[in-house]
Amino acid sequence: MAEQRPYWKGYLKLSLVTCPVAMTPATTGSEKVRFHTMNRDTGNRVVSQYIDSATGKPVKQKNEARGYERGEDDYIILTDEDLEGVELDTVRTIDIEKFVPRDSIDWIYLETPHYLTANGKIGGEAFAVILKAMQAEDVVGISRLVLGRRERAIVLEPRGEGIVVWALRFGDEVRPESEYFEGIDAASNEKAVSALATVIKKRMKDWSPEMAADPIQESLLKLIARKKKANKTSRAKTSKSAGKSAEKSNVIDIMDALKKSVAKELKSRKAG
Repeated sequence: MAEQRPYWKGYLKLSLVTCPVAMTPATTGSEKVRFHTMNRDTGNRVVSQYIDSATGKPVKQKNEARGYERGEDDYIILTDEDLEGVELDTVRTIDIEKFVPRDSIDWIYLETPHYLTANGKIGGEAFAVILKAMQAEDVVGISRLVLGRRERAIVLEPRGEGIVVWALRFGDEVRPESEYFEGIDAASNEKAVSALATVIKKRMKDWSPEMAADPIQESLLKLIARKKKANKTSRAKTSKSAGKSAEKSNVIDIMDALKKSVAKELKSRKAG
C-alpha cells in the first residue's frame, strides 16, 4: 500500500460511536505533464511574487494577510488568528447527521473524492462497526466538513474496507436540467431505436480505467521524448565540433611555435 500523507485528520461520529480517522485525496494529478513559465531569451524560469498595488514593492510572505473589501480601496484585514476563532465544529469532526438510499444522489452533485480510513488501530473497531452498519442498510451518510476554510456538504459512501467521502457541489452551482432539456421531440422511430440498440449491445464492455486514458498526456510525453533526443544529438554534434576546433587550434599553435623556434635559431646562427 502506497504511503500517502493524510490531507485531513479528525473524528468520525455516529450517535455515541466515535473514532479517529484520516482522509486522503482519492485522485492525483502528480503524473500529469506540467510546464513552467520560461524566459524564451535566457532559458531561465520566471518566478511570480505578490506586489503592493500602491508602492510597487514585493510583499514579504510574513506580511501577507486576507482582506475583505467593504468599499473602494477600503479593506478589513483578517489574520490567521481571526479566522481560527470562527472555526466550526466540522473542522475536526464528521458527525453523520442523516442517511439516504445509496442510489438517490445524482452524480452531478458529486465533486471531489477522498478516501477515509481509521487512523490507528485504536479506532479500527469503531470504524468497522460504522462501515458495516451502513453497508448492511445499503445507505450513504450525509454530513458537513470544512474543506479549504469553507464548510461543505459531504456524502460518505461505504466501499470495500473503507469509506469514500465525496464533497458535494453547492445547490446553487447545479443548473436545473429542465432549462436545457426542452423542445426534444419525444416521438421516435422504433425501427431506428431497435437498430441502434443492437449496435449498443455489440459495443458493451466492462468498465476499465483505460477508457479514461488521456491522449493529450501521451502525445505530450512523446513530444518531450523527441525534444530530449534532438537536444542530446545537438549537444553531441556541438561537443564534437568544439573538440575538432580545439584540436585544429592546438595544431596551429604548435606550428607557429615551431616556425618561431626555427626563425629564432636561424637568426641566432647568423648573428654568430
